[in-house]
Amino acid sequence: MNRSIIKTRHVNQMTWSIDSIPSQEDKLAFITGANSGLGFDTAKALLKKGATVIAGCRSLEKAEKARHKLIKETNSAKIDVLEIDLADLKKVNKAIDQITTKYKKLNLLVNNAGVMAPPRTISKQGFELQFAVNHLSHMALTLKLLPFIAQQPRGRVVTVSSGAQYMGRINLNNLQGEGNYDRWAAYSQSKLANVMFALELHYRLRQANIDIDSLSAHPGLARTNLQSTSIQANGSGSWQEAITYKLMTPMFQSSAMGSLPQLLAATDQNAKSGEQYGPRFNFKGAPKLCRIAPLALNSEQRCQLWEASDSLIGDYVDISIGKRLLSNKA
Repeated sequence: MNRSIIKTRHVNQMTWSIDSIPSQEDKLAFITGANSGLGFDTAKALLKKGATVIAGCRSLEKAEKARHKLIKETNSAKIDVLEIDLADLKKVNKAIDQITTKYKKLNLLVNNAGVMAPPRTISKQGFELQFAVNHLSHMALTLKLLPFIAQQPRGRVVTVSSGAQYMGRINLNNLQGEGNYDRWAAYSQSKLANVMFALELHYRLRQANIDIDSLSAHPGLARTNLQSTSIQANGSGSWQEAITYKLMTPMFQSSAMGSLPQLLAATDQNAKSGEQYGPRFNFKGAPKLCRIAPLALNSEQRCQLWEASDSLIGDYVDISIGKRLLSNKA
C-alpha cells in the first residue's frame, strides 16, 4: 500500500461559496448532528441545491423542530429525520439498519456531530464520551454503511474534525482517559482520531479499488452551540472559559461560514479523496485545501488506532461487511 504523504496541490478556492455547490438533485445525504450548528447549515445548503437529506439527531423532538425550520428556510420538503444517539453503539447500529431498510442508496455521509470538552463522562458501552461520540460511533457508522454507499458511483464520506487536531495526541495505552483526565486533551485526541480515520479510510478504499472518496474538514473558529454547551456542562468551574470565548468573539465566524469547508469537501467536483479543507486563515475565511495534522500522517499509528477502534466497536455494531469490502485488494 502506498502510504506516502499526500502532496499539497495549489487550489484557488478563495471565492468558493454556497453558490459554488453544483446541483445535488437525485443525491441522498445523511448528516449526523443536523439539528443545529454546522450540521444544520450543511443540511440547509444541500436542500437548497436539490438533495434529499436524512437529518440524524440524538433527539427526535429537536430533529422535528429542525426539520420544520429547514423546510421553511429552503422551500424543500425532501428531508427525513432519524434518531441516532452516538453515545450508544447499539442505537447507532439500529439507526443504520433503518437507513438501509428505507432507502435504496446513499451518496454522501457527513460525520458531523460531536461533543466538546465535557467533564469526564462515559458512553453507554463504558467508553470516554468524546472518543465514543466523535470517533468510534462515526467509524462504526461509516464501515457499516460502506457497502450501501458503494452501490452508487463516487460516493463520499466527509469526516468533520477541528483545529484541535493539531494539538492532539493519540494515547494508545489509555484511549479512554482513565486516571488523570484532561477534557481538552481528550477532545483534541478525538479530533485527531477523526482525521486519522478519514485518511486511513482513504488509503484502504484506494487499495481495494472502491469508488468512494474519504475527506476531512474543519470549520476553524465557528460560533455553534458547542461553546455554550461546554460551559454549561462544566458548571461554575468554567467561568474562565466563558471569559475566553467572549474575548475571542472577533475571531469567530458564523456557523454558516464554518460549514463551507465540509460542504466543499462533500460537493466540489475537484475535491480529492484524502484531502482536508478548512478556512483560508485557519480560524476563519472562505474554505481552502489545508494541511493535515502531522501526527495523522503516521501510517503505523493510524493502523494501530484503526485496529484498536475496530476491537471496541465490533461487539456492538456488525461492521464485518464493510471490513470485507475493504479487504478485497485490487
